[in-house]
Amino acid sequence: MIYYLAVINIVTCLLFGLDKRRAVRGQWRIRERTLLLLAAAGGAAGGWAGMYLFRHKTKKARFFVGIPLMLAVQIFLLFFLRKQGIC
Repeated sequence: MIYYLAVINIVTCLLFGLDKRRAVRGQWRIRERTLLLLAAAGGAAGGWAGMYLFRHKTKKARFFVGIPLMLAVQIFLLFFLRKQGIC
């Protein structure tokens, strides 16, 4: 579980950076849906870090509201599952 969370968060953060780079260069972009799905799949911390590290998607409500909400839910679930001895 720890390895999965580490990988998904690193990948999500890097994809936010890649999308920002492509946006600046006027190139093909990564879909917002993809970025949000990665965040929802456990990469919310990486998405949040990527948003502010690369200053990307910080003005879009679905990101500046959605990513922190996903992160809060993921933290709650992690603590709940650990308390239950599931992971």
